[in-house]
Amino acid sequence: MAGVGAGGWPTLRCVTITSVAASWADPQWRSAALDWVTGQLGRHGRRVTGPVEARLRPWSLVWRVPTDAGSYWFKANNTGTAYEAVLLTELARRTPGRVLDPVAVDTGRGWSLLPDGGPTLRELAEPDPARWVDVLVAYAELQREATSAADELVALGVPDQRPAAMPGLLADLLDDRAALLLDLEGGLDAATHERLRAHLPRFAEDCRRLADSGIPASVQHDDLHDGNVFVTADGYRFFDWGDSSVAHPFGTLLVTLRSAAHTFSLPEGDPMLVRLRDAYLEPWTDRHDRATLREIAGLAMRVTTVSRALSWRRALDTTDPSRTEYADAVPGWLGELFAPMPV
Repeated sequence: MAGVGAGGWPTLRCVTITSVAASWADPQWRSAALDWVTGQLGRHGRRVTGPVEARLRPWSLVWRVPTDAGSYWFKANNTGTAYEAVLLTELARRTPGRVLDPVAVDTGRGWSLLPDGGPTLRELAEPDPARWVDVLVAYAELQREATSAADELVALGVPDQRPAAMPGLLADLLDDRAALLLDLEGGLDAATHERLRAHLPRFAEDCRRLADSGIPASVQHDDLHDGNVFVTADGYRFFDWGDSSVAHPFGTLLVTLRSAAHTFSLPEGDPMLVRLRDAYLEPWTDRHDRATLREIAGLAMRVTTVSRALSWRRALDTTDPSRTEYADAVPGWLGELFAPMPV
């Protein structure tokens, strides 16, 4: 329903809605959130001019807020991804110009308010896989700028998925029968479960090699595709950090290269995928030779299949019934540990 409610606050119009988390459906919660958004915008000289539009998922609620200066975006994360608000703040401070500067954040409630970032890479009229060369170089530089913040980010609540932590995290996940949907439709079958348990020593060895690689841990987006990159006049801005962790930086390549392969119908090992991988690795050639970097990238992508399962488990840390639509992502990504990598 469009319009402005009592007290001049914008009313809520819901579009493209799945099931609603209980707190986000509560009128008192919505009123408090709308008051916060309107108040924060007012402090920056902005006035809300119409109803907000909502997109709901089990892991977050997003509002588009129309104002007299264009659209702004409010995001409320669930418990498992609430750290995104503090991560946004730290990235804006430590990597200026590479992410959107938040208008406001409430780290206690997992709320953030951001300006509109413009078109995404996905929305360009003529998509070109070669454009990812510049995108990946810019993203790699962001990661290099953030390496010194790794310990602080973990202390602030960003998940610790550095190589040394990953064997224990995988062992713990293999004990989580509910998350794995073990022996249920769409879940992990017993044979794959046992294969994963038997693989633990090899996985630990791969993680040890990553830890010893000399590449410092950094923020790892874990879902970097063309829908999460804004194209601006002076470069690229990276957003939607709700899947992120502190991890081996090269793990980013898993989703990015798979996404490019899907978008542009590129087979595994396609020269364009090789070019994109090498463009991403180029900033690290100041201290490592290219052959070593490619080997490390292969290890990091494989280990990151487990990171993806962990990020989905966090995202689905909710009682929202719609979580069942996505629950097979946790066992699905675990099974990818044995699949071919993009390059």
